[in-house]
Amino acid sequence: MSILFYQRPDYVAKLPGPMNLTQCQIQVERTHKNRKAIPPELSFENILQNKALPPCTLQDFLDYLVYISHDAENLQFCIWLQSYTKRFYTIPSTEQALSPPWSVVEGVQPIRNDPNQRPKTANRSKYGISEYEINFDQQDPSISPQFDNQSFVSGIANTTRSAADFVEDANAQAGLKWQSFSIQPYRSEIDRVISHYIAPNSPRELNLSYKTRAAVLHALQHTTHPSAFSLVRDIVEGTLRGQSHPNFVRWSICNGNRPKVLFVRNSGVAYVLGGIILAILLILSNASRWWRLFCFPLFLIGCSSGVAAYKGLCLIIHTGHNRNLRPWEQLGDSVSPSSFDSDDEAGMGPDDIYMSNRGRTGKTTISMDTFGASNAFEHEPWFDNYKKKSILQKIFPRNLWIQDETIRILQDRIVWQSHIWSLLVSVPLTAAIVAVPRVGIV
Repeated sequence: MSILFYQRPDYVAKLPGPMNLTQCQIQVERTHKNRKAIPPELSFENILQNKALPPCTLQDFLDYLVYISHDAENLQFCIWLQSYTKRFYTIPSTEQALSPPWSVVEGVQPIRNDPNQRPKTANRSKYGISEYEINFDQQDPSISPQFDNQSFVSGIANTTRSAADFVEDANAQAGLKWQSFSIQPYRSEIDRVISHYIAPNSPRELNLSYKTRAAVLHALQHTTHPSAFSLVRDIVEGTLRGQSHPNFVRWSICNGNRPKVLFVRNSGVAYVLGGIILAILLILSNASRWWRLFCFPLFLIGCSSGVAAYKGLCLIIHTGHNRNLRPWEQLGDSVSPSSFDSDDEAGMGPDDIYMSNRGRTGKTTISMDTFGASNAFEHEPWFDNYKKKSILQKIFPRNLWIQDETIRILQDRIVWQSHIWSLLVSVPLTAAIVAVPRVGIV
């Protein structure tokens, strides 16, 4: 693709309410049409198989879904289902026969309609955040303050109230009155999955409609075969492919956090305004018109910085192919301005730098574990520490080298694009300013 017209993957906005299969298919098709913006090295399959390097590893993808997109349960469920499918087909055929495949019947209707259906709002636009910013002032209202996720999970672990009890409640809400077949393989694990992902108000509740949830619960009452999850699998994978993955690649190309990007963007505007003011003063003065050529570097720097910042890049950081540490990757303690250019990592290799920073952060890493508390992060140590940082500390955090070569190539393409567009704007603008007759009133 031409450097001049390269664009990052388009941002795919979340739709209000629960996702359905048709919407997921539309998003996947739209992403497929825009596939030239995502190189094969950063494909959904490569990231899911953890073949990419930082900042595009599977853990980075999970971090994005937790802290930015707020729908990490899709990835966690998808990874579990892949593992479960492999494990299911390795058990003896006599055990598999107890859980026959499930045929999805189109138009399955729940026994009753839920007039008070409140969709789990995976669309977190109520956070009031951009595609790569965290809002530290608002809490997620979809997480009920009366619902204690830790107590929920520990209750399951301590069998005070078993996962089967939560499954029974979920089935009752869906209007399903039959009991599941307990002799089927992996029945206890399926119950735990229901209590974590399918049941209403579960810690990692998937964004499913009432009709879809009822259909899945109906299937899981009869069998533990992986095909019972076919409907929810298609919706979850469609959401990951059509929405989460392109947005993650788009976000990963950015090398600056939001405070840095806004600072660079405003600096670019200031350079351009400074060039215009200088041009006006020189036109009004008796100075030679050739002095107006000094406006050219101001226009060039301002336009280049502005165009690159519009794509989420800081040109200064890019010279070393670095990126800002994300808020959750930053040190738990306060960082003084003198440490911004620290050379503590001078003798460390890229892998050492990455793992060192991951290990030294004040972040409790949210893992790929299937079962656990919700993906809320307000309780993590880095959250309050980052809120207390000054604006200078947020604009000038420590940097980290970008290991993934594909991301570096895409960033190079965007930087060259910004330079070319800057020349196309700065040269004729400067020529026009030089050609204007001087007024000589100053």
